Amino acid sequence: MTIPYGYAKGTVISAPSLKPTRRDHETQYHLHFSVQVADEVWDVAVNVGTNDSDDLLKYKLVFDYRHPLIQTLQASPAGKNDLTDVNALPALDFVRSDLLGTTGRWRDSAVMDGSDTPEPVASLTRLIEKALSEKFDVYVFGRFYSEGNGIHDAHMNQGSKGRYIHRPNSDQNDHNAVWQDGAVLIDCRQPEWAAYFAAFEQQYLPTDDLGNPTPSSSPIS
Repeated sequence: MTIPYGYAKGTVISAPSLKPTRRDHETQYHLHFSVQVADEVWDVAVNVGTNDSDDLLKYKLVFDYRHPLIQTLQASPAGKNDLTDVNALPALDFVRSDLLGTTGRWRDSAVMDGSDTPEPVASLTRLIEKALSEKFDVYVFGRFYSEGNGIHDAHMNQGSKGRYIHRPNSDQNDHNAVWQDGAVLIDCRQPEWAAYFAAFEQQYLPTDDLGNPTPSSSPIS
C-alpha cells in the first residue's frame, strides 16, 4: 500500500516537548509541537534519538541551508500539501536527489536518557522555540497521521530491514518507500533557511525502487 505522505506548511504555536515512545527493544524520543496549518492545529512529531546505542540517530542540522527547493516551498500554499505517489521534488528522497549535497557529514546523536540536553534535542529545541517567537514559516515533511491532524516519520524512510521491508501488495502501513523521506525546514527569513535531516544507523544504502536495501548496501554510517 502507498503511505500518505507530504508536508505541512504553517507556523509553530506551542513550545516543543520531548516525549518517549517504546518500540520493540528501544525507546525512541520525539520533539512534539503544535503547528497552525491553515485553519487546523496539527501535532508534529520529530525524531531526535533513541536509547539504543546500536541504532543511534544520524542527523544534520543546517543553519544556512540552500537549495532550489526553497523557492518552491515559499510559493506553496499554507496548509497540507499531499505528495503521495509523487516521484520528484518537492517530495524528498535523500538518495535520488541532491538535497543533502552541501549539508556536510552526518553527525551522531547522543544516547538519549530522557533529558532535553543531549544533541540534537537541545539545538533543535532552540530552533523551534525561535520559530515560535518569530512566527517563521515551518515546513514539516513526513507521513500524515492515519487519525487526526498530524505528521510524523520526519526522517529517512527507506533502507530499513526486518519488518520495514516493502513488499508489493502488502497492507503494511509502515514500510520503506522512495520519495517519502522526512525533514523539517524553517524559513528564518531572507537569506537564511534552517534544515533538519535525520536517519538511523541501521538504515542501509543504496536502495532499490521500493526503498529496500540492495544486496550490496551498507549502513548509512
